[in-house]
Amino acid sequence: MNRLVALRIVIGFLIVLASVEVNGDSGRDYWPTWRGPDATGVAPNGNPPLTWSETENIKWKVKLPGKGTSSPLVWADRIFFQTAIKTDKKGTPTAPEAQNPGSSAGRRRPFHGGKTPTNIYKFALVCMDRNTGKILWQKTAREEMPHEGHHPTHGFASYSPVTDGRHIWANFGSRGVHCYDIDGNHKWSRDLGKIRAKMMFGEGSSPALAGDAVIVMMDHEGDSFIYALSKKTGRTIWKKGRDEVTSWATPVAVEVDAKIQVIVSASNFVRSYDLKTGDLVWQCSGQTGNVIPSPVVGFGKVFCTSGFRGSALHAIELGRTGDLSGSDAISWQVNQATPYVPSPLLYGDRLYVCSGNRAVISCYNARTGKANFVKQPLEKAGGIYASPVGAANRIYFVGRNGVCQVIALAEEFQVLATNTLDDDFDASPAIAGDQLFLKGKTYLYCIAKQSERR
Repeated sequence: MNRLVALRIVIGFLIVLASVEVNGDSGRDYWPTWRGPDATGVAPNGNPPLTWSETENIKWKVKLPGKGTSSPLVWADRIFFQTAIKTDKKGTPTAPEAQNPGSSAGRRRPFHGGKTPTNIYKFALVCMDRNTGKILWQKTAREEMPHEGHHPTHGFASYSPVTDGRHIWANFGSRGVHCYDIDGNHKWSRDLGKIRAKMMFGEGSSPALAGDAVIVMMDHEGDSFIYALSKKTGRTIWKKGRDEVTSWATPVAVEVDAKIQVIVSASNFVRSYDLKTGDLVWQCSGQTGNVIPSPVVGFGKVFCTSGFRGSALHAIELGRTGDLSGSDAISWQVNQATPYVPSPLLYGDRLYVCSGNRAVISCYNARTGKANFVKQPLEKAGGIYASPVGAANRIYFVGRNGVCQVIALAEEFQVLATNTLDDDFDASPAIAGDQLFLKGKTYLYCIAKQSERR
């Protein structure tokens, strides 16, 4: 790819990010999507603490309402996330075929503990005060009994919202897409139908903003679609069918040659769509099944990875069209030790990935694919579901066991700190300024230097 095309791609990201500026407030200072302001996992202006514990560098710690692995967003002095609150009320199950005619739902078998629930849940969007952790508002988008269960480590609120500083869009999948303003006033809702997840694993492809649209995925065991909905009204701008099974990756938007493309990873193909028309620009096969990691873009490439019963990491050149499978559009690739759940982190020209769901890290030069280091273990962190985040030349890997290990942004593997909290963590962290937000199963932590004054 020539430098002009690469430059247009970088400028395109800035154009997309311009939609998240409010009154001169740049989204780059906050965490407006679950993968940060550039959708790379990096906080360019962040500088959170290197070390903490239950007694060190804790600004506040609050108990969470409900349950869910929704990752937090941060904008100005507010934090947003989704949750599912179990009530004592019992619901009435709906026949699978009546909810989604023609689906294969009736032939699916649940995975471990994925039995159909019997209680009604409140599906809510929560707003907290960034300074205190106090709940400012909590809005129930839908109250109903889920039509199917979920993986025992998953939940009913695994989607993360997205914000432009004026509004927040929350996708609850089978419970609809909902838009609120920053003060919690409801603007619109859309019901896109029921999702039939593979083996009742659960749902979780978060929405993405692209120009004037919010992009919503419905890859499942029924008829799969990608939607572009109007940010203002929720009306359908376009809807495209997809020959895909269940996947959980979040789309990413980027401008290439004066046109915004929406790229989403899945089992059959990674696909890129024209934002204006929904037309397919290109596709590329080669991922594994059960695609969960979201793509990340940089250096004129999109990096797509997966790691269920196999390994795949492809650096696909942007600016191409058609079927790119097996072509020279794949700039470089890796077929070992790629992530199952965590998404990759692109920090500078270094691409970091986990191996499966293990705390085993590899780092590649994003431009060339040359390995800086491969399969380096983080011996304390245990398993990892949370995607890594980066700031101040450091990378934070949060283990499911409450151990966060911090490594240096360097060609050589170097652990800088090991920190432990009394909770279990599956949600991905958020960084804003000098604060790190860690959302566990029970508590939300604000990690900040004790001397900090905001």
